[in-house]
Amino acid sequence: MIQSIQLRVTIVEEKQGGFLQKKAAQQLGILENEITAIKVIRKSIDARKALIVFNYKVDVFINETPKTTTYFFDYKDVSNAKEIHIIGFGPAGMYAALRCIELGFKPIVLERGKNVRDRRRDLRAINQFHKVNEDSNYCFGEGGAGTYSDGKLYTRSLKRGDVRRIFENLVYHGATDQILVDAHPHIGTNKLPKVVKNIRETILKFGGEIYFETRVTDFSIKQGAIKSITLQNNKELPVERVILATGHSARDIFYLLHNKQIALEAKSFAMGVRVEHPQHIIDSIQYHCKGERDVLLPAASYSLVHQVKNRGVYSFCMCPGGFIVPAATANGEVVVNGMSPSKRNNLYANSGIVVEINAEKDLYNYENFGVLKGLEFQKELEKLAYQAGGRSQTAPAQRLVDFVDGKLSATLNSTSYQPGIKSAPLHSLLPKNIGGRLRGGFKAFGQKMKGYHTNEATIIGVESRTSSPVKIPRNKTLEHPQIKGLYPCGEGGGYAGGIVSAAMDGERCAEAASVGL
Repeated sequence: MIQSIQLRVTIVEEKQGGFLQKKAAQQLGILENEITAIKVIRKSIDARKALIVFNYKVDVFINETPKTTTYFFDYKDVSNAKEIHIIGFGPAGMYAALRCIELGFKPIVLERGKNVRDRRRDLRAINQFHKVNEDSNYCFGEGGAGTYSDGKLYTRSLKRGDVRRIFENLVYHGATDQILVDAHPHIGTNKLPKVVKNIRETILKFGGEIYFETRVTDFSIKQGAIKSITLQNNKELPVERVILATGHSARDIFYLLHNKQIALEAKSFAMGVRVEHPQHIIDSIQYHCKGERDVLLPAASYSLVHQVKNRGVYSFCMCPGGFIVPAATANGEVVVNGMSPSKRNNLYANSGIVVEINAEKDLYNYENFGVLKGLEFQKELEKLAYQAGGRSQTAPAQRLVDFVDGKLSATLNSTSYQPGIKSAPLHSLLPKNIGGRLRGGFKAFGQKMKGYHTNEATIIGVESRTSSPVKIPRNKTLEHPQIKGLYPCGEGGGYAGGIVSAAMDGERCAEAASVGL
């Protein structure tokens, strides 16, 4: 017999051997020796009160042996199958390719960036020499932005596809099965590259093709259907079905479509800054502790939201025990993002704190750019950050209380941001619709989390790539309404907001593209 139950376990109980078996036996009113195994289904932490509790959902096996769990995906040899072209090899493109193979179609993947190993050299060039390779950086390359920006897997997109299937596929390709249990699963930027490499090898093993450093520069559209794509070496490839999974930062694709008078839509998004606290401050607030947190507790995180002048101000991509990285995709701009290693054992906690930008109401000064108005607004702030930081990847920064009080910081805290930071008056440099709302948001957050509003925290700008400011429309069959055979996909199309939702959308687009092929 198998019984599914909920257990609440204190830290003291967690440190005792066999604690789950004891608690389960007590709750079920049976002897401990009747329990042959316990399988943890879900684990989360409840730290709302001083007594911190671990919440477990478990399956209890009573006089029954559990079966060994194996994950199987029906990958076929597609070496000679019909082709589906996929532009971009981030989460959406990877899962689209894997799903194509399951469905019996050959994925041809075209990725502008490099593979995960070669990509590291370009990341080093950004961090140490402030040089941005515009095709290989924290956003572009094998695995997309997620590979080197944390690997968080939490998603609210539960109705868009099978989340469990996405997770099991990651485990199949080398991720820890702990992601199937944790309430807020996370792989870590140090471990995700190996998983990405294994996915690549699966695609190649079953007959798919992947081409790195292969940027698409043009499309040929005839009689309302996509017929070919042109690469940067002027090579032209005939195509019948194309999944466009280029990510939220492939601005050249948006310009290409716009110049061809292909329908796009302006999309609401969010922009702001990164805030970095010493991790022990966040731990002390969230875990009600002084000094170091208990060894059983992970680096504490937070999720904050507040309405300021009818716009949401909220935390985004919170990285406990992490570090801030330069996420620019072109020289002449500064963009910051955050990531955490798998152990989340860095000295700092950082999070994007961003303001909702309503595409219809907040960009009236950019209306002459039409559907690309949000993109141009993004670019302007990133150029401003570049100039304020000293015209390099050094980022403009300010102590948190100084930012709220409108005061230039005479000195700055130490930081995890490797290219370095420079004191700048971000309170006056940021547009009022962002800077003013951020200041109001930080005041509110300081009331919600006592100790958060401190000059030990640093504001670093700008966090501008939360999502795409442009949406590429599609119809019920997931095709572009004007172009038969073109399937906008993932974050770049405006249909995802992270690794898992992008992966699910990739699978959906692969299924749609295979119909009638």
